Amino acid sequence: MTISNELLDELLKGCKRPEDLLGDAGLMKELKVRLMERMLGAELTAHLGYGAGAEPPPEQANRRNGVATKRVKGSDGEVALSVPRDRDGSFEPELVKKGQTRIDGIDDKIIGLYAAGLSVRDIQAHLEEIYGLRVSPDLISRVTDAVLEEVRDWQHRALDRMYPIVIFDALRVKIRDADSRMVRNKAVYIALGVTREGEREVLGLWIADNEGAKFWLSVMNELRNRGVQDILIAVVDGLKGFPEAITAAFPETTVQTCIVHLIRHSMNFCSWKDRKAVAADLRPIYEAPTAEEAARRLDDFEERWAGKYPSIAPAWRRAWAEVTPFFAFSAAIRKIIYTTNAVESLNRVLRKTLKTKGSFPTEEAATKLIFLAIRNFEKGGRAVREWVAARNQLAIMFAGCFDA
Repeated sequence: MTISNELLDELLKGCKRPEDLLGDAGLMKELKVRLMERMLGAELTAHLGYGAGAEPPPEQANRRNGVATKRVKGSDGEVALSVPRDRDGSFEPELVKKGQTRIDGIDDKIIGLYAAGLSVRDIQAHLEEIYGLRVSPDLISRVTDAVLEEVRDWQHRALDRMYPIVIFDALRVKIRDADSRMVRNKAVYIALGVTREGEREVLGLWIADNEGAKFWLSVMNELRNRGVQDILIAVVDGLKGFPEAITAAFPETTVQTCIVHLIRHSMNFCSWKDRKAVAADLRPIYEAPTAEEAARRLDDFEERWAGKYPSIAPAWRRAWAEVTPFFAFSAAIRKIIYTTNAVESLNRVLRKTLKTKGSFPTEEAATKLIFLAIRNFEKGGRAVREWVAARNQLAIMFAGCFDA
């Protein structure tokens, strides 16, 4: 539809200043209101079968019954709409539904601000300052609570039959306990899969009191129930019993300890001034071309540092069964599973969102915010870098499983 210049000139005839066009009482706001009222009137005409000012069909009892004023909130602030009515109340407008009090994506704005980590009070202040809208805390809660239905659908969706790589991780959040009313640290479990096409996909999130192998087993069983039949490589942290939990559900999966977690664990034993030197001496271990060479370099490391930090080398040896699969992989695959860049970038997004929250009143409140952060993370790009080389290697190493 093209608007003629003559019509535009007629509309702009009384506009002398910018506020005459864009202000609270300006043309744009009035035009939007008038257009919406015309559309509502057209809807009632379609419902009754006759137009305003026309005679109704004689056999029809239902008639127009004036208008009702309805105040709705939009990106232009709060406006008053004249909504036409019918006598028997059967008219159900589509443009602005009965009971609807918000238009122009205000719900999306509230959810977007909530996803950025703003508190309810901050969202109230932002909407009033930018849009001139006064919204209640109850309204903000109702809008964000609508996300929970989306979370439930997302959490129970069907998954792919096979994932070449799945990275399991957990982070800590503070949540108020419903019974004791005390704030406690709880674990948020994340499973981040890499699909056959090389795209990152968060398979789910779970909240529990502690990160434990028993709970991870329930997560594995849930993944199986949602359609996952095989995981080629599972990357995990150093949690005791975690590999057994994975292989109990996926017996053929290669379990790989996250090298970054091992390095960070090693740094916990070091004084600040020695960390750089210790990290440099650990590098030859995980950069070794073979498992045998890595074992020799671990011996060299222990010989140098055992006197000062006797706990580091034994920690690597305890995890060695889950470290050695790493050395059978090509550089392309190592690059994905060594740094776990995929999950680290996700964790950065989550920490940035969560850092504004001292604690959450409920697990549901934490789930809403974390889910929205995950949704924003996946919108930012899901492709794994240099996947083609890694995919070709995986197709050879796991022949029959990758293409099944």
